[in-house]
Amino acid sequence: MSGVAALGSLPGTDAGAAVRLMFEATPDLPCLPELPARGPWAGMIGRSCALLSGLATELSAGQWKLAPTAGIDARRARATLRDDLDVLEENAQGYEGPFKIQVAGPWTLAAALFRPLGGRVLGDRGARRDVGQSLAAGVADLLGELRRRLPGLDVRLQVDEPSLPAVLTGAVPTEGGYFRHRRVEAPEVAETLAAFGALTPGSVAHCCAAGVPVELLTHPGRDGAGFAGISLDAALVGDLDPIADAVERGIDLFWGVTSAPEPANALTGRVLAELRPLELGETLADRLWLTPSCGLAGLSAPDVTRVLSALRTASDEVQDALRS
Repeated sequence: MSGVAALGSLPGTDAGAAVRLMFEATPDLPCLPELPARGPWAGMIGRSCALLSGLATELSAGQWKLAPTAGIDARRARATLRDDLDVLEENAQGYEGPFKIQVAGPWTLAAALFRPLGGRVLGDRGARRDVGQSLAAGVADLLGELRRRLPGLDVRLQVDEPSLPAVLTGAVPTEGGYFRHRRVEAPEVAETLAAFGALTPGSVAHCCAAGVPVELLTHPGRDGAGFAGISLDAALVGDLDPIADAVERGIDLFWGVTSAPEPANALTGRVLAELRPLELGETLADRLWLTPSCGLAGLSAPDVTRVLSALRTASDEVQDALRS
C-alpha cells in the first residue's frame, strides 16, 4: 500500500473532531490521534504509562515515575484513553479498512520514566525489562479491545522511538544531567522491540531523530525487531543504502516531509529529489507513504488540514512520477 498518514499528535482538546479529521484527511490510513494540549496524561509518555499492565505510575514534579499505586494523573491517563476509544467507536461505526494506533516505544519510555527512588528506568536492566514486557502486554490488550469494539478495523501499530538513537549511543543524560547512561547493546534493544513488531501485521517503527538504526528495526530474526515499516524524518536521513535495502525487502517507507504548510508542488519536487537516487521506481511507489516530519500538535487546526491536503496531492504526483 501507499498514500498519506499522520504521525499521531494533533492540536486542540476535542477528541471527536480530531478523529473525524483523521478519517477525512488521511483516508488511506486513519489513526487514533493524541491531543497533548489536554495535559501530560494525554501525551505520548502519559498514554504509554496508561497502557502498562501490572505496573503503576504517578506524575511527580513533572516526571512520570513507577509507583506502588497509580497516582491521580495515571488514573486520568487511563480514563482519557478509555474516553478516546469511546469517541473512536462512535465515529468509526461501519468503517472497514486499515487503521493505526501510536504508542511510545519501550526504549523511549525507559528513557523518560523514573524509578520510585530516583534514576531513569533505562539505567536498571531489570526495570527496563519489566517495563518493556508490561508495555507489550498492555498494547496487546489495547489491540484486542479495538478489534472487539470495531471488528472491521485492520489495526496496525506504530511504535514511536525518538530516544532510540540516544539509547544506542549512550547519549541519554542521567537524572542530574551531568553524566550519560551507558549505551544499551543492539541485541537487547532488538529483542525488546521484536515483541512489538510482532503484535500486528504492518507494524511501523517511527523515529524522528538522526541516526535511526534502519537495519536493526526492520530485519527479522534474532538480530532485528522485524517491523514491517519504518517512519523517518527525511531531513535527518543521511545514508540511503539501508533504506533502499529495506524497501527491496518489502518494508514500507513512511517519509516525513514537512511540519508546516507548503505548496504541494514544492513537496513533490523535494520528495523526488530525495528518493529518486534509490532507483527503485514502482517498487518504491508501492511502499511509499508521505507523512508530516513530526507530530502536528504545535499547529493550528486549519494548518493541519493544509499540511495533510498538500501531502495528499504530493503523494499522487510522486506516485505518478515514480511509475513513469
